[in-house]
Amino acid sequence: MRKLQLLIGALVIAGFFGIQALFIVDETEYAAIVRFGAIQRIEKTPGLKVKIPLIETVQKFDNRLLRIDVRTESMPDQDQQFLEIDAYVRYKIMDPQRFLLTLRDELTAQSRIGNIVISEIRRVVAANEQTTIIGGVPEKQLDGTTLVKPKKTETDVATREFITREVLIGANAAVKSNENNFGIDITDVRIKAADFPLSVEQSVYTRMRTERQVQAQKLRAEGEEQSLTLRAGVDRQITVIRATAEKTANELRGAGEAEAITIFASALEQDPEFYAFTRSLEAYKKTLPGDNTTVVLSSDSDLLKYLETPNPEASTEK
Repeated sequence: MRKLQLLIGALVIAGFFGIQALFIVDETEYAAIVRFGAIQRIEKTPGLKVKIPLIETVQKFDNRLLRIDVRTESMPDQDQQFLEIDAYVRYKIMDPQRFLLTLRDELTAQSRIGNIVISEIRRVVAANEQTTIIGGVPEKQLDGTTLVKPKKTETDVATREFITREVLIGANAAVKSNENNFGIDITDVRIKAADFPLSVEQSVYTRMRTERQVQAQKLRAEGEEQSLTLRAGVDRQITVIRATAEKTANELRGAGEAEAITIFASALEQDPEFYAFTRSLEAYKKTLPGDNTTVVLSSDSDLLKYLETPNPEASTEK
């Protein structure tokens, strides 16, 4: 019975030490085996690994891309106007041993890498204009100042990528220097937002609104000037057209009247009596009123001539 107990105890101890001696390295991890604070080796390949129980400990690190959301900072630009910059960083652990010696863990890495990136962003922001950082092609206003366009264009994207590339180069140089070799590679830096501080945001919007109003008034004045010019031109053309039309009408009217006089003269020469008769009929039509009307004419009146005797010669013959 005692031997059985000893055997069971030995199996338990062996199982305990066996469990303590074995560990698994996932394909997404690095494993550092540490003995009394000193790194013994780095396990980079996945699988079942062995260590000395109770003496050696295992510290694991992610070998995938890691992200750090940098805290939002207020930074001055080239013109000493402050902007609220919000960014994030992606990095990868390339040398787990150096990473463990310099940073110890990912939490410390977030703080130190974040500070380095913030410092680089501050440097690049201080060397660029506000419109370049926020995005938007500068547009000259009436007073010579520039106004930021909120709409993003291909030029804006290229400008923002240039800024982040400068930050990326500077941050990588800082984390790989002899003094601060973190054993990592910063693969990407992105600016999520670059906005005006809340304290000056309203004043900036007011200035932008004022500049737009000035530009709108200028455009309205130019439009009104063009409208007056066009109207004056159209009025001048109308006057010329009317004068030309009146001249042509007068010429045609004069030619028509001359031709009518010629025709009348020719008719008069051919048969003066018939011409006089037709003219009298026209005069009757225009001057005599309707039915049941009495007209008093002088006996010497030419109108009475054809009313009395339509054909004087025939009356004489009879």
